[in-house]
Amino acid sequence: MTTTTPWPLMGRTVRAPARMLVDRRFGMLVDQFFALFHDTRQGGGALAVYLHGEPVVDVWAGWSSRETRWKEDTVTLTFSTGKGVASTVLHRLADRGIIDYDLPVAHYWPLFAAAGKEAITVRELLSHRAGLHRVRGLVPGPLSLMDHSLVSAALAAAEPDPRRLKAPGYHAVTFGALVAELTSRASGMPFTDLVRTEIAEPLGVKEFWYEVPVGERGRIAKTFPRINPFGVPWAATSFAMSRLPGLRDVADAGMPAGFDLLVRNPAIHDSVMPGWNGVFNARALARMYGALANRGTVGGSEFLRPEVVAQVSEVQTTARDYVLGIPMNWRLGYHAGMVARRRQPRNTFGHYGLGGSGAFADPDTGLSVAFVTNRLGNMLTPFADFRLPRLGSTALAIAERL
Repeated sequence: MTTTTPWPLMGRTVRAPARMLVDRRFGMLVDQFFALFHDTRQGGGALAVYLHGEPVVDVWAGWSSRETRWKEDTVTLTFSTGKGVASTVLHRLADRGIIDYDLPVAHYWPLFAAAGKEAITVRELLSHRAGLHRVRGLVPGPLSLMDHSLVSAALAAAEPDPRRLKAPGYHAVTFGALVAELTSRASGMPFTDLVRTEIAEPLGVKEFWYEVPVGERGRIAKTFPRINPFGVPWAATSFAMSRLPGLRDVADAGMPAGFDLLVRNPAIHDSVMPGWNGVFNARALARMYGALANRGTVGGSEFLRPEVVAQVSEVQTTARDYVLGIPMNWRLGYHAGMVARRRQPRNTFGHYGLGGSGAFADPDTGLSVAFVTNRLGNMLTPFADFRLPRLGSTALAIAERL
């Protein structure tokens, strides 16, 4: 088996395992994971777990395409999972005083002050309280969403939704552009360089990509089925939902025209769209969240100071999200780490993506769990399913007994 090239980690190096890693205490979890992938219809995926800052599970199974098995170096498009990575870039800058959560976004990005947004803070933006959830009609045509400069300029000029003053509204697509532009302006560096210097290199794992290097694109699993809900054409669904009061905000936030074709366009890997086009593996995500679950330290090295981790994991709002219709308990860039149990863990947080990929940290047990897959959702809908919540529940139950 091939292994990934190591990055330096504050004087240390980290390599992908030449074979699967399974701590015997997590055997039940690994069995549950392998049971998900029987044939090509289930696609493939990977699962990685850290406990107290050290890896205990790193496994993969299934198919990256109809002809190819999932390998140890396979990566996949993870949709909104990338919001958590983008947020962590910002926290690394905040750790060094480059960004202050309670300063206005316009302090770093003056054009953002337009249309009454001069007082919106970084903290509000990270907790989806900027009122800029609308992506439908933001720029002309779906291909324009790949133009970061055009999208960020449109967001800077946009008028915020007044509901932001009372409740959060999930910025399903726009969040990534907002964070990317803010961090770039505050640091003076392109966002892709920030991802490399603030996340990939310190963690010793290179598979944190929005713009995927051309030489690595052969490793990307093919996602399926199409993201059209219930098999109905995207345009028809988006239009119908935009006319229904209870679903209008979901359509405005996450269903721009032509998005179903855009996500299958290889050109998305040339673009910076951190709200949805992040390409990762479970190993990378589990390591990052492993630091967040362990007071900022992973593999014996500090990634974030403990006081910064305490801030980013603090619930910012418990109000019902006016886009999603439920309380998300937004932290600074992360939501509650929902698991399949009646009583949700109080301090778990992370970010899940359309289709089922995602990752979370649980500081109470020192656990992080990451699951990525190319099989979007289930037979009824591609949007989400219970694979990660069930895996997360099992992992937490094991960690709680240790």
